[in-house]
Amino acid sequence: MYIVHVATELAPIAKVGGLGDMIQGLGKALAKEGEQVEVILPFYNTIDKKKLKNLKVEIEKLPSFENMGECQNTIWSADVDGLKLILVEPHHEKGYFNRGKIYGEEDDLLRFIYFSRAALEYLLKSGKEPDILNLHDWLTGLCAPLYKEIYQSLGLKIKKVITTIHNMQYQGQCAPEKLAAIGLHPESLLKKDKLQDHKKPERMNLLKGAIVYSDFLTTVSPSYAEEIKGEKGYGLGPLLIENASKFKGILNGIDTEYWNPATDLFLTEKYMSDPSYVEEMIEAKKANRKHLSKLIHIEYDKAPLFSVVTRLVKQKGPELIKHGVEYSLKKGGQFILLGTSFEDDVRTEFFALSEEYRDNPHIHFHFEYDEALAHQTYASSDFILIPSLFEPCGLTQMISLRYGTIPIVHKVGGLKDTIFDIDHEDIPVEKRNGYTFDFPSKDSLSWSIDRAFEHFKHDTKKKMTILKNGLKHDWSWKSSALSYLELYHLVIAKSR
Repeated sequence: MYIVHVATELAPIAKVGGLGDMIQGLGKALAKEGEQVEVILPFYNTIDKKKLKNLKVEIEKLPSFENMGECQNTIWSADVDGLKLILVEPHHEKGYFNRGKIYGEEDDLLRFIYFSRAALEYLLKSGKEPDILNLHDWLTGLCAPLYKEIYQSLGLKIKKVITTIHNMQYQGQCAPEKLAAIGLHPESLLKKDKLQDHKKPERMNLLKGAIVYSDFLTTVSPSYAEEIKGEKGYGLGPLLIENASKFKGILNGIDTEYWNPATDLFLTEKYMSDPSYVEEMIEAKKANRKHLSKLIHIEYDKAPLFSVVTRLVKQKGPELIKHGVEYSLKKGGQFILLGTSFEDDVRTEFFALSEEYRDNPHIHFHFEYDEALAHQTYASSDFILIPSLFEPCGLTQMISLRYGTIPIVHKVGGLKDTIFDIDHEDIPVEKRNGYTFDFPSKDSLSWSIDRAFEHFKHDTKKKMTILKNGLKHDWSWKSSALSYLELYHLVIAKSR
């Protein structure tokens, strides 16, 4: 099967969040199953060309399209981490992908609308005929209406178009003229059953267009699939209910070759992620913690070490994170907060918090993503806080369990599908692998932290049960990839 992903991120060369990890993990897993997989990606100037193998020009002058100016595109191919990559480099006067970052520009809508059209133009001109075109979020979801409205009649052959929803909050609302600029006809699309936005009828909604025009839809966990049919669908829930027959949640996995404490080059003391070696793991985590404590200048202590590894944005529950920091320290624990921030008010609040604790030897703040520090934090921590207000899937909890760090999570989305509370009697003992709370409140989080302290100090049996259950589960992409592959085959078979 020939599978093409059109995406805006790909770990490790163009990663902002879990989207990049998902494209890499799913792509590699499908390739291991013998499928032909390609990823079409913007050629950001932030991509390190040294990480690209066999980089070469595929099409030197791919034409632009009506109303987008005189620019042309160079199409490159390369291999990265075992995946075939197609890179779109526009020679546009506005330097669409030469901004030094992936997102956060005022013209993001135009940048990714342009990219979506260029991706389909490439598939047409190259003569390729994918079995599956897998799109991701509003950023490339426009390819679905583009294909059905324009490219199908031009001769491009794609058996099925699938859109994966990673985060329903972001939908790509835009003025109709932005779509006119790439050859679509807004007057025919600005309708309730097509791309018309549900809140502002004078605007288009690109994610809605993907939902309407795609042959099938997936999202990144079964629980999130249910949640976004309601108010967490940000107005598109009723549309998902209408399209329930072509919608499914499939849980993401992690790259267990990369996230492997037995081979992790960032660790001082490597260890097996295996319940049979849990005692050895505990000792190795102590050695890693001693090294990390020296590195980040906090006192080495036998008290439990709590951590947060996240983007500091409202989705992640910044008020609860702040409370978790203060409450854990008050109870005598230590804390590492590794958080990148894209929201000014959240950034200001946490900078003020770090200043408040500047002379405290039991806490470390780090506000730039540091790959080595992230690995060392997972390998050193006893507990990790994940109090997200909503979480489509989440990878942090899976990585943590693989490294023997116990998650404390708000029971939503993918967190609900992966973390099961040690004290919930209705859950089989062999599944219990962390601490959960149902309501995103300070009291609920405090209750979970209290239990973590109690079990850490006085209930070794529960602590070992949690660790062994987390270590024995296979968090790799293999199971998820087989679910996607089965889905691809079923969707194609429906057209026969």
